[in-house]
Amino acid sequence: ALYSLKNFSLLIKLFSLQVFDDAENLKAKVKQLAEALQQAKHVVIYTGAGISTAASIPDYRGPNGVWTQLQKGRSVSASDLSRAEPTLTHMCIWMLHKVKMVQHVVSQNCDGLHLRSGLPRHALSELHGNMFIEVCDSCCPAREFIRLFDVTERTALHRHGTGRLCPQCRAQLRDTIVHFSERGTLEQPLNWKGAAEAAQQADLILCLGSSLKVLKKYSCLWCMNRPANKRPKLYIVNLQWTPKDNLATLKIHGKCDAVMGLLMEELGLGVPLYNRSQDPIFSLAKPLSPQEQKSHTREEITPPSDLEDASRDTQAQGEATAVQGGWFGRGYSKARRKKKT
Repeated sequence: ALYSLKNFSLLIKLFSLQVFDDAENLKAKVKQLAEALQQAKHVVIYTGAGISTAASIPDYRGPNGVWTQLQKGRSVSASDLSRAEPTLTHMCIWMLHKVKMVQHVVSQNCDGLHLRSGLPRHALSELHGNMFIEVCDSCCPAREFIRLFDVTERTALHRHGTGRLCPQCRAQLRDTIVHFSERGTLEQPLNWKGAAEAAQQADLILCLGSSLKVLKKYSCLWCMNRPANKRPKLYIVNLQWTPKDNLATLKIHGKCDAVMGLLMEELGLGVPLYNRSQDPIFSLAKPLSPQEQKSHTREEITPPSDLEDASRDTQAQGEATAVQGGWFGRGYSKARRKKKT
């Protein structure tokens, strides 16, 4: 039994190791991916936390991920995710959709960066919610309010009220976050219908920065009921092992930004830069009423004209304190409880 336990521990360590393809191998693999994308008719991209690490948002299972640090008995510091901006990978995905090489994006991330990159809502499924969106599910259809701040300050597992009220029916607004062990039922921004339809039509699925340990449980995204030769071809970009590696046509071991930069070069497409002045969140956001101005304490995203007026001393705020509240903080808390158990 002890021998088996040691073997199991060794396997866990092997699965968590990061592997990097050398420069020559990486370029060859990206060329193969580029050729597959050019030949595909319906491409769907699945994204995970790994595409946002370049925006200083930690992932969960990487060497410096939230779960990894907690398992080692280390504390995790606070992070204001509203300060993050779309990464090179987010903008490359936007461009690939714009030139019609990608039809749909299915994301596990709640950071709202796909929306802020300019990706159209109809082409996006945020399966676990969006930290900038609160809704009234008492209205029919549900009424949506996009904000310039993280609306999850007061919310947690099975407790989704944000403390603000719907201006139409006066029911309490709720966040859109789907926590661990919960089942998401909101039509938007989850857009499960769009994700399932895209998977059914897909002839190529590209997985970027996801461990796939959660996505693998969603059978409708993988079309496993089809014969093997009729399933979409699977391409995975991740530094670590995933449970779908054995089904992949190609596994690329590289950081998402590096891979996507090479991919755009192979495709002859320019890499677009994020422009805050064109961030759609500023036109989509619903301002708070005067009575609601003090309903939250989160930092708001400011348009370019207001950046110079923003206080610079907030940059060091919360660097050494534990995260409290919000979808990301609650994830930390759950991990701590799980670790103690």
